[in-house]
Amino acid sequence: MGLPKFVHLVEVGPRDGLQNEPQTVPTKVKIEFINLLTAAGLTTIEVTSFVSHKWIPQLADAKEVFTAIQKQPGIDYPVLVPNEQGMRDAIAADAKCIAVFAAASETFSQKNTNCSIKQSLDRIEKVIALAQQHNITVRGYVSCVLGCPYEGEIQLNQVQTVANALFQMGCYEVSLGDTIGVGTPLKAKLLIDTIAKVIPLKYLAAHFHDTYGQALANLYAVLEQGISTIDSSIAGLGGCPYARGATGNVATEDVLYMLNGMGIETNVNFPTLLAASNFVTKVLGHQARSKVALAALASSR
Repeated sequence: MGLPKFVHLVEVGPRDGLQNEPQTVPTKVKIEFINLLTAAGLTTIEVTSFVSHKWIPQLADAKEVFTAIQKQPGIDYPVLVPNEQGMRDAIAADAKCIAVFAAASETFSQKNTNCSIKQSLDRIEKVIALAQQHNITVRGYVSCVLGCPYEGEIQLNQVQTVANALFQMGCYEVSLGDTIGVGTPLKAKLLIDTIAKVIPLKYLAAHFHDTYGQALANLYAVLEQGISTIDSSIAGLGGCPYARGATGNVATEDVLYMLNGMGIETNVNFPTLLAASNFVTKVLGHQARSKVALAALASSR
């Protein structure tokens, strides 16, 4: 199909990235971090999750963070919602966009949400119905699309079934997550070919982890297929608390560097994005997993 002229980057660092950090990140740091991402020109920033404090204590300040960030016109600030209680909390915080998630793996679904895939989809259907009553848009995630830490390879027809269920419920976009980063380019292309049979490409996004260093190659492969929305995390932060060895999302800086090099527009300012990366890694006390950020830091010395 050829490469897209414009790619929409969805930044998941403040939620998917920070939720895995062992030390508590101060609320004011999260707020400043998100404001820096806004300044970089990102137009979709997943800021937090209205999830039980018991399961993810790092996001216990969800309402404080969401209400305090400097929201700008034309920018979406989705929040992840796991159930009806989370949906009610999102409504109370005046969220305009939420994200819901399901797994293509039965075992992963049980480990992650304590319910079967069918039960998970039934739960999501109730959340989406509530969101629609309040004119809140919904984005959908499917986990383990190219492999599961418990079951190994996942059948693509199962991924297709779950993705289509979310789309038919009313998700404006379905993000396909290689949760443990085991995908390779040909498998990524086959995934898109399979899902595109039931969901038009313009409603699909790629959410690839870089556990085996394949994320950029996989992204290039699906860009050639017609994908034009990419999920990424600043500094490569994140992973999955229920997937051992899932070392992190693909770094936003690395994705942007690749896209810039191919002449693909994103409207994201590279120096400002690097400033956001430097800020958060300094606060967290560890190096970025982004090759580009590390190279920029080395050249500045």
